[in-house]
Amino acid sequence: MAPLFAGPADLHLHSNHSDGTQSPAEVVRQAHAHGVRTLALTDHDRTTGWDEAGAEASRLGMTFIPGMELSAKHEWRSVHVLGYLFDPENAALRAETDRIRDDRIGRAERIVRNIARDYDLRWEDVVAQTLEDATVGRPHIADALVARGIVRDRTEAFDGILHPREGYYEPHYAPDPLTAVRLITDAGGVAVIAHPATSGRDRMMPVPFLERLIAAGLGGFEIDHRENTASGKRLLREIAAANDLIVTGSSDYHGAGKPNVPGENTTSDEMVARLIARATGTTPRYP
Repeated sequence: MAPLFAGPADLHLHSNHSDGTQSPAEVVRQAHAHGVRTLALTDHDRTTGWDEAGAEASRLGMTFIPGMELSAKHEWRSVHVLGYLFDPENAALRAETDRIRDDRIGRAERIVRNIARDYDLRWEDVVAQTLEDATVGRPHIADALVARGIVRDRTEAFDGILHPREGYYEPHYAPDPLTAVRLITDAGGVAVIAHPATSGRDRMMPVPFLERLIAAGLGGFEIDHRENTASGKRLLREIAAANDLIVTGSSDYHGAGKPNVPGENTTSDEMVARLIARATGTTPRYP
C-alpha cells in the first residue's frame, strides 16, 4: 500500500516559538515553497507550535509530523535530541521541558547582565525580540544585540560577544542524552540525535556512548545536515547500518536566523515510513 505522505521530507525546522524568526504557519509556507511536502516542526523544548503548523500543512496538502528538539548535555557538549510523534501530555517529558525552559530564562538573564558590563544591552531588549512564552535562548540575545546596533547579525554575535571565549557565557541545565532518549521513547516517540557529527567544541560523542544510547532506545541519527563532517557522516552511516537505525536528513531551518534553506537536506520515504511505524505517542497529520 502506498504511504499516506509524500516527499520530499524535511524533519527539522524551527519557528518563533523557540529560536526561529517566523511563525509556525510561515515556516510551513516556506517549506512548501521550497518543494517540501512532509515536514516536522521541532522547536526547542516545546510543542506550542504544533496546532498552527499542522493546520497550515493540511491547508497546503502537506503531511505534518509533530516534533521537538530536546536539549541535552554530554560532558561539555551541547547535544540536541530530536523527538518525533511522542505524547505531548506525557508527565515526565513535560516536567523536564518545563525545567529546561525555566532555567534557560535565568541563564539568559545572567548572560545579559554579563554583557551589560561592557555594552549597552538590557533584559528588556531581549524580551522585545522574544515571542511571549517562547523558549528564550542566546539567539534572542543575538537579535537584541542586532537591534541595538552592537553587531550586524546573529553570525557576528555568535562569533564574537556570545562566543564562550569572550567571557559572557553562562551554562544552563540540560539532562544527559540517555535521559533525553528515554524520556522521548517512554512518551511513545522516536529519538534521533540532531547533527551528531559537527566539528569544533560540540564534536561527535564517543562511539561507546553512542552505543549506550542505541541500547537505551535511540531511533536514529540526523546524518544529512550541513554541519556534519564528511568523516563523521561515514562513521555514523556504518553505525546506523550495523544497528538498523533510522537515518534522516534535514535543513534545521530557522528563518532569517540561519542561512539554512528548507529542503536542502531531506529524509527518504522509507525512513519516514519507519519513523511513523515505530512511534506510538501520537500520529502524523495527513492532508
